[in-house]
Amino acid sequence: MMLQGKSVFGGIAIGKLAVYRKRDSQVKRVKISDAEAEICRFEAARELAKEQLGALYEKALKEVGEVNAMIFEVHQMMLDDLDYIEAVANMIRTQKVNAEFAAAAAGDNFSEMFAAMEDDYMRERAADVRDISNRLVAVLQGTAAGGIAGHEPVILLAEDLAPSETVQLDKSRVLSFVTRGGSTNSHTAILARTMNIPALIGVDFPACAAGREGEPSGEERPAEEDWLAWDGKTGIVDGYTGMLYVEPDEETLAEYRAKKQEDEQKKRLLQELKGKANVTEDGREIKLYANIGSVSDTANALANDAGGIGLFRSEFLYLESEDYPGEEVQFAAYRTVAENMAGKKVIVRTLDIGADKQADYFGLAREDNPAMGYRAIRICLDRRDIFKTQLRAIYRASYYGTISIMFPMIISVSEVRQIKEIIEEVKAELDAEGIPYRDCELGIMIETPAAVMISDLLAKEVDFFSVGTNDLTQYTLAIDRQNPKLDNLYDAHHEAVLRMIRTVAENGHKENCWVGICGELGADTTLTETFIRMGIDELSVTPSMILPVREAIRRSRASSQNFIR
Repeated sequence: MMLQGKSVFGGIAIGKLAVYRKRDSQVKRVKISDAEAEICRFEAARELAKEQLGALYEKALKEVGEVNAMIFEVHQMMLDDLDYIEAVANMIRTQKVNAEFAAAAAGDNFSEMFAAMEDDYMRERAADVRDISNRLVAVLQGTAAGGIAGHEPVILLAEDLAPSETVQLDKSRVLSFVTRGGSTNSHTAILARTMNIPALIGVDFPACAAGREGEPSGEERPAEEDWLAWDGKTGIVDGYTGMLYVEPDEETLAEYRAKKQEDEQKKRLLQELKGKANVTEDGREIKLYANIGSVSDTANALANDAGGIGLFRSEFLYLESEDYPGEEVQFAAYRTVAENMAGKKVIVRTLDIGADKQADYFGLAREDNPAMGYRAIRICLDRRDIFKTQLRAIYRASYYGTISIMFPMIISVSEVRQIKEIIEEVKAELDAEGIPYRDCELGIMIETPAAVMISDLLAKEVDFFSVGTNDLTQYTLAIDRQNPKLDNLYDAHHEAVLRMIRTVAENGHKENCWVGICGELGADTTLTETFIRMGIDELSVTPSMILPVREAIRRSRASSQNFIR
């Protein structure tokens, strides 16, 4: 069977299909007859959860260090808490309810109890209790492996994936993403490009599980049920044509194995560009950096010969946490990246939470138009304790490498001046405590038309600009980039967008402010020469696009003036 979708990243993937099973946020209360058997289910789930946490501890120890990994040890100990265990067992026996409901209810009760305590440390344990009860429920429901069962790398099928779900995936087990929903600018698409794997969106999975005796029709079932019958079948993803093949015949398999070999040969040829300069034919050098979302992504950046990190999306430290990551946790992450990059520039973007990137513990209210709402620097300037914690961690880490700081969603000079005042407070605190740090370059993201129009004024306040083309395009064209119905109108090549980028480059250079691009458009090799001719100094792209963009730079010329005006 062949299914048509829309490609968000090219390439060929061949492997088993696996349906991503979302954890049910609502746990149903089910009456049971054998309480002791249900308690045995609970105990078995508790032991499996402890094994999972042990594995997560070992993984985190290697990737992010002991300080960050300790949370999994704490959770293991909490699973052995007698009060919690007895509360769950008592509820199962007295109320004759299923283990999932008892574990969730006990978790809620204990969490509320901790949250009401006066001691700060004990209050912080409320989130830990919620996390372990959620893990137990997930084990009992059979959805505890981050949505992927087994150990074999798979082609992942999903309705859609939120940023908080993608950060928790074991990426070594994903060959390709295929989703029914999403857009070409969704975080699933961005993740696929970061991982250098093919991905499709908008694939209309038929209701293939329908018609079995006693089951409702596809229209009446949840969307996930529509394609459960594909789970475990062989699939091919063609990221060039947007096609998904389910149970392909031998001829099709042979054809795509050959195409995959051709792809791998092209990648091997690109490897010859490692160590080569990012210099145009007429001698202009361009900085070529990598975008990353986690400490572990640094290895991918280095493997692809990035000259630095042009965008460290620090919000993913928050998205993968059950509570606000403290100063020590953040310091360890920033320091590790700085040390791993061995003196190469690392640009940390401060917290860019809100809109489509949500963390429950922030308690953000629902908004009718979140893309234009309470997000990014607006939250940081409002909740200064969170902002100062992050800035302290970044400045402390600056002592161990070359770190620059970039602030998102700026629309005014007054915001930049407020930021600089807070930075001076942070430096004064560190000086008073005798903590060493280095001065950091300060930059802002240009991702609103307002920032473009006053870029001549903003350039007087900062050291660099980085154009976030994803948001700049959506705000300029008045198009929600997360809305798949508008994908055909979302045109990052629109003349208005290109003119804005050129204006920013000109205004920045007048004040000795260097200008880069860190949005997805920076990796569009059809525009590489255009950006160079505009005067763009730096391009920051997903690690997998470093070598293709280097190739485009080396065949470009900077001197011609045939670009958008």
